[in-house]
Amino acid sequence: MTRVSIIGIASYVGGELLRLIYNHHGVDLVHCSAGSAAGQQIADVFPHLRGLYNIQIENSADPAVIDQIIKDSELLFLIMGHGEAAPIAAKAVAAGKKVIDLGADLRFRKAEIFEQWYNVPHRQADLTASAVYGLPEIYREQIKTASVVGNPGCYPTATVIGLNPLLKNKLIDTATIIIDGKSGTSGAGRKPVVGSLFSEVDSSFKAYGVANHRHTPEIEQVLSDLAGCSITLNFTPHLVPMTRGIYITAYANLTSEISGEELTELYKKEYNQEYFVHVQPHGKWPESKYTLGSNFCCVGVTADQRTGRAIVCSVIDNLVKGAAGQAMQNLNIMTGYPENTALQMAPLYP
Repeated sequence: MTRVSIIGIASYVGGELLRLIYNHHGVDLVHCSAGSAAGQQIADVFPHLRGLYNIQIENSADPAVIDQIIKDSELLFLIMGHGEAAPIAAKAVAAGKKVIDLGADLRFRKAEIFEQWYNVPHRQADLTASAVYGLPEIYREQIKTASVVGNPGCYPTATVIGLNPLLKNKLIDTATIIIDGKSGTSGAGRKPVVGSLFSEVDSSFKAYGVANHRHTPEIEQVLSDLAGCSITLNFTPHLVPMTRGIYITAYANLTSEISGEELTELYKKEYNQEYFVHVQPHGKWPESKYTLGSNFCCVGVTADQRTGRAIVCSVIDNLVKGAAGQAMQNLNIMTGYPENTALQMAPLYP
């Protein structure tokens, strides 16, 4: 059994991680902690988990609690505010433990990029050099031996899986990439915010973070890796009136003549061995419900012969493959369990 703990449990992502851990035969949950929820039982914060856990949530603001959690655990999941996770991760690594950070602290190789986009100091800049970006479909071999994994954001996950085959095969002009993103409201978190209230979101649709969304540099970092050159792109996210889901539509100019059918076959070949990536038949496009509640990513691709552009649609559940499920996938890789352990659930439909 792998002894794990979660620091920062009270979010939607925390609840989703608890749901997945319950179904993992090789994981023993030893501690959960949070700030505002300290002293409560898990069922008080997540009523849908009543009867499944008998663990009291500890106070993550108490340094002694953090020290005890690190001592008792082999692997820690961190779900914390920007700038708060890195010091705990550094302390855990110094104690010989493994860490999966579900926030942004350890996603960037350069701490100054994090500071520029998140407007808080990075309190453990030296840790970024050893942290591995936790997108298994791209960095699986590095994750296997990692002590620290920066779990990717939801938009970057869908975007990178969607564009990876085009970049690896140098089929698009990297200066022409445009990404249009859509997200359900759970991506905004669990804290009550006026813009996320039902009466504000229902029957409405809006763009946000235009030209300055924090996932932009994260997307650029990984796509630059794949392309072998620096990429700067446009990314515009939108909020849609649904609870879960990420839908990415990406556009880029093709560098050679190729048909949509050929692109689809290329994608099928690229992802043939990837359990969690499903490529749609040519002419069929994914829908957000195709991945609801699951760790799968559904991708469709074509070539627009009229404009000379590739068009890619990529869909995930933001709380699973976009957060907690991917963290569990990373745990499995880091600890030697089959990669799909506790993640074999089919999507919910309708």
